[in-house]
Amino acid sequence: MSRPALRWLSRLGVEGTLGLALTLAVVAIAAVGPFVTSQSPLDFVDAPLAPPSEFSWLGTDVLGRDVLARLLCGGWRILVGASVATAAGVFAGAFLGILAAYRRGWVDNVIMRLGDAVMAFPQIILVLLFVSLIGPQTWLILVMVAFSQIPSVARVARGAALRVVEEDHIRFCVVIGLPSRHIILREILPNLRTPLLVELGLRFVYSVVLIAALGFLGFGTQPPDADWGLMINENRIAMTSNPWPVVAPIVLIGCLAIGLNLCADALSRTDLR
Repeated sequence: MSRPALRWLSRLGVEGTLGLALTLAVVAIAAVGPFVTSQSPLDFVDAPLAPPSEFSWLGTDVLGRDVLARLLCGGWRILVGASVATAAGVFAGAFLGILAAYRRGWVDNVIMRLGDAVMAFPQIILVLLFVSLIGPQTWLILVMVAFSQIPSVARVARGAALRVVEEDHIRFCVVIGLPSRHIILREILPNLRTPLLVELGLRFVYSVVLIAALGFLGFGTQPPDADWGLMINENRIAMTSNPWPVVAPIVLIGCLAIGLNLCADALSRTDLR
C-alpha cells in the first residue's frame, strides 16, 4: 500500500478504518458474490427450510432454494440502486443548497420552503405513494429515493455554503464578473467536500435501508429474483425452522450501515487536504 494511502488511513483512526473494512467487505460480497457461487439462486436444491449442511452452508429457504446463493446474488441490485440514487440526490441537493446560499433572497426562500414541504412527508410514505400509483418500476424507485434525499442535503449544503460565500475569494470572483455557474461549481463546491462526503455516506445508508424496505414490502425486486429485502419478507414466517434466510441479509445490511456511519464520523473529523 502506498504512503499516501497509509497516511490517509491513519487520519481515519481505528473507528474509521474498521468502518471502511466493514463497508468494503459487504460491497465485495455483493459485487463478487454472483460470480463465485456454484448454485443458482433460483434452483431448488433441497427440502424447504433444510438446516445448514456441507452442500448448503446456510440451509434452504421456504421454497428449498440455497440461502447462500441467494445471499451472494441478492445484494448488487440494492447497492447499485442506492449508489445511483444517492449520487443523484446528493448532487442535486448540494447544487440547490449552494444556489440558495449564493443567491439569497427569494431564491433561498423558494428552495428552502419547497424542501420543507417535501420533508414534511416521511421518506417511505412519499416513495410508496408514487410506487403504488405507477407500479414497482426500478427507474421510479431510484428517482423517488433520490428525490427524497434532496431537501436534507440542500439544507446541509446551504448551512455550510453560507460561510464560504462570505469569503474574500468569492467576493473577488463576483466583482470580476465570473459566471454564477463557475463560482458555484469551481469555487464554492470544492470547499464543501468534507461535509458533502459525510452527507454522501449517511444518505447512502438511508438509500440502502429504503430500497431494502421497499423490497421487503414487495415493491422492489420481484420474485423469484434474489434480493436481501425480499429474502427477509419471504422467510420471516419460518424463522424458527431456519433463521439464516432472514438473519444473514439483516447482518449484511447492518454491517454496511455501521461501517458507513463509522466512516462518516471519521470523515467529519478528518482534514482531507
